[in-house]
Amino acid sequence: MKTIPKVGLAILILGIAYSCKNASENENAVSSADYATATTDSASVISSSAAVQPKNSNRKFVRTADIKFKVKNVAKSTYAIENVTNKFGGFVTYTNLESHINHKEESRVSQDSILETTKFTVDNNITIRVPNTKLDTVIKLIAKEIDFLDSRLIKADDVTLQMLSNKLAQKRSESTEKRIANSIDSKGKKLNQVMAAEETSDTKKEAKDNKTIENLSLNDQVNFSTITINLYQRESIKHELYASEKSINNYRPNLGLQIWDSLKTGWFMLESIVAFIIQLWAIFLIVFLGWIGYKKFLKK
Repeated sequence: MKTIPKVGLAILILGIAYSCKNASENENAVSSADYATATTDSASVISSSAAVQPKNSNRKFVRTADIKFKVKNVAKSTYAIENVTNKFGGFVTYTNLESHINHKEESRVSQDSILETTKFTVDNNITIRVPNTKLDTVIKLIAKEIDFLDSRLIKADDVTLQMLSNKLAQKRSESTEKRIANSIDSKGKKLNQVMAAEETSDTKKEAKDNKTIENLSLNDQVNFSTITINLYQRESIKHELYASEKSINNYRPNLGLQIWDSLKTGWFMLESIVAFIIQLWAIFLIVFLGWIGYKKFLKK
């Protein structure tokens, strides 16, 4: 009869332990789910249809993104962003990682030790360029580093007509250039006429070259999108303990030595006074002779 209660008690304890374990596992599962949801939310917030390259489209878009957000660690997030950029065929054109000191103070903790406390913030401005077909993917991967999103601006400027206008301007300049060249060869008799035609031809060539360079620049901006990122972290505090320099009072001489130095200084002053008085012997001699003369002649 006594065995049954013991068995029942053991079963009850095992049941409680199993319930606690399941509760812990459920809690961990919820935490992981929350983190995954938060990461997904960041990616969805920072993404945009403006960053997606449409398929089978003849339009040309210059895509740019400007993003500012807080991270846990600026240095680690910077390395992660640079790695993502390289992975998808992009490159970093600018990065400026800086620490800004907000406050610094020193506190003496012992006779020979000082504690230095520094409050600082770290930020970085990064400019990267990635293939236009990978812009949305790169932005979503960058979103994994976000702790708090301040702002995001994504632009897709349609430059199709501008590029077409440049091509037409190139053709017009080329046609005009050919006519001027033919005119110089067939009708150019006078030097002044030839020089004016040559100058006009050079102007047309320069205009055509400028349109060519402008189109090359637009093509480059179309093929590689630009992302400007400003990331920062919360204020950090650094404590550093270092040895303090000895005070000048530690090198002061003792009282006896100070008295001896004072006596020597007084003696040197007395010597200087006596030497100065002796230097005035000529004046004393003149005064003495004058006094003798006064007594001798004026009394008579």
